[in-house]
Amino acid sequence: MAEARRQNAAEDQSRGNPQIELGLNAAIVMVRDQQPYILVTRSGAAGAGTWDALPFGPFAPRAHRTLEIGLREWVKRQTGLDLGYVEQLYTFGDRGRHEEPDGAHMLSVGYLALTRGSAEDLTGSHWSPWYDYFPWEDWRHGKPAILTDEIEPRLKQWADRAPAPGEPVRALRRIERLRIGFGLGGSWDEEKVLERYELLYEAGLVEEARRDERPAVKQWTSLPELGRPLAFDHRRILATAMGRLRGKLKYRPVVFELLPSEFTLYDLQKTVEAISGTLLHKQNFRRLVEKGGLVEPTGNVSTETGGRPAKLYGFRREVVLERPAPGLRVKAGRL
Repeated sequence: MAEARRQNAAEDQSRGNPQIELGLNAAIVMVRDQQPYILVTRSGAAGAGTWDALPFGPFAPRAHRTLEIGLREWVKRQTGLDLGYVEQLYTFGDRGRHEEPDGAHMLSVGYLALTRGSAEDLTGSHWSPWYDYFPWEDWRHGKPAILTDEIEPRLKQWADRAPAPGEPVRALRRIERLRIGFGLGGSWDEEKVLERYELLYEAGLVEEARRDERPAVKQWTSLPELGRPLAFDHRRILATAMGRLRGKLKYRPVVFELLPSEFTLYDLQKTVEAISGTLLHKQNFRRLVEKGGLVEPTGNVSTETGGRPAKLYGFRREVVLERPAPGLRVKAGRL
C-alpha cells in the first residue's frame, strides 16, 4: 500500500499535478453593541500583503484526531480564544484563489463558530465588523448607497458585455443571475451573500479579483472600493458563513449562542437584525418569539436601558425536543 502511494505521488508529479494540503479556516462571529464582528488575524501572522485573514492553519492528521480538533487548536494558538459552537461549512478548492507554496494545492475546510465574546486577552488577533467586508449587506438603514452608486451600474455594464473567451457556460444569463443575486427588478434575499460576492468576483470588481489576475479586471479602468478584502479566499469563506448563519436563524436556535444567559427581548431582536442586516417589526417579532416558545422569563429585570426596567429572559432549551426546527422564522423587513 505504501509503495502504491509513493508511485501515485511520483506519477502526479510527473504529470504536473501538485500535492494536496488541507487547511482549516474559522469564521468566528460575535455580536456587540448591535454590530456583528468576526475575529481576524493581522496579515503578518497569517495573511498576504496588508490584508486581514481568518484564523487558519494546516490539518496535521498525526497531531489532530479530527478536523474540528485541529481547528480548535489552531484558533487557540493564534488568538487565545477557546471556541464553543462550531459547525463545518464547506470545502473550498478552487485553483488560483490561494497561495500555493512549493507547488502544493490547498484545500480549505471552512467553519462557522459563534461566541458571546471573551474576556480573555486575544493574541495576534482582533474583532473586526463584518460589514466592513460586505457593506452592501447591511440594510438596517435602508438600501446601502454603495449598491446604487457603485455596484449596480457596473454589474449592469458587465452583464451587457460579451463573455470572455474560455469563460464557463452558465445555465442562466448574467442579467438573470443579477436578478437572483442582487434582486435587480425583484426582492433582496439576505441569504445569498456568497452568490453576490461570487458575481462581484467574476465581474472583476473586488480587490481579490485583481490580486488573482482575473481577466474581467482588465475591463475596468479603475476598481471601486467594495469593502475590505481578506487574504487568500477568506472573504469567500466569510460570505459562506454569513449566508449560512442568516439562513439558520430561521430553523435553529443558534442566535442564543451569541447572547448572554439572560437578555431582554430588545437584545434578542437587535441581535437578529444585526446578523440578518434588516429591521424587524417590534410587536410582530415579540409575538413570534413568544408563540414559538423559544424563551422564558427568568424573574430578573434589567435597568440598563435607563427607562422602565425590562424583563430578562433565557433560552428555553426544551424547545429543541418539542419540534424539529425551533428557529425564528423571520422574513426580512416584513414580519
